[in-house]
Amino acid sequence: MAEKSKILVIGGTGYFGKFIVKASANTGHPTFALVRETTAASTQKLELIESFNKAGVTLVHGDLNDHKSLVKAIKKVDIVISTVGLEQIDDQINIISAIKEAGNIKRFLPSEFGTDSDGLKFLEPAASVYRQKSKIRRAIEAEGIPYTYILSYAFAGYTLRNLGQLDAIAPPKDKVTILGNGNIKCIFMNEEDVGTYTIKAANDPRTLNKTVGLRPPANIKCYNELVSIWENKIGKTLQRNYVAVDQIMKNIQESSDPLKLLLALFHGMFVKGVAALYDTKFPKTLEASELFPEVKYTTVDSYFDRLV
Repeated sequence: MAEKSKILVIGGTGYFGKFIVKASANTGHPTFALVRETTAASTQKLELIESFNKAGVTLVHGDLNDHKSLVKAIKKVDIVISTVGLEQIDDQINIISAIKEAGNIKRFLPSEFGTDSDGLKFLEPAASVYRQKSKIRRAIEAEGIPYTYILSYAFAGYTLRNLGQLDAIAPPKDKVTILGNGNIKCIFMNEEDVGTYTIKAANDPRTLNKTVGLRPPANIKCYNELVSIWENKIGKTLQRNYVAVDQIMKNIQESSDPLKLLLALFHGMFVKGVAALYDTKFPKTLEASELFPEVKYTTVDSYFDRLV
């Protein structure tokens, strides 16, 4: 049996990064998580750090702004996966520099995990985020670093968990607010499944220097369809309140971050339909559920079963 690749996750203690760390460890890869010493000692992260330790994850102290620590960590592994937050997208240039110096990395997966960063038009401030992601792509390619870009579209934790109601922690049972007309298709992915597909793609020769989209057919839905599925689960009809496009744009202009950014992202996905452009705009994107049919992904329907 071939030796499992060693994987370093940068940003592994963040909201999404922990799913990548756990997926890597659960599939038997020697897994390393880069953490700041202050994070490792934080009481807020204690439970997460303990779960990493129990899973056999090796914690490596380091910092995105400490070149020496980055190079040292990177030299321990074969694959680097970045899951840094949106505020640190530009800082990935430091990872690229460290990978180039280390000279041993077989694959780098930068922090994408949304829609494609090339050629799609968002409103600000989301537009700036995607320009930063594109800049990181070009830097990776210019340095000749082997890569895979992962597109995971809409995280279930931000959309299905509360049916896209920004002020709620659970799906509504009386009325629901829908951006636009609710008929724009999007892709909804459970974060654990994104972790599983990401680790598989990171190790697959077919995905080398490719973009991989996570687009399982059962999870391509419009918001009206999501609401109908939820109504069937709870046996009730919700009052649907649609927000006109002009009002959405006004709300974006009048809001401040982080709500402003989230609204701009939602406008792109659920009003402009940027996730639905993958067939025509990005025909060369590989589809994860076709590459890895053995993965039993969480469908929208089964995700809602957990919430009833």
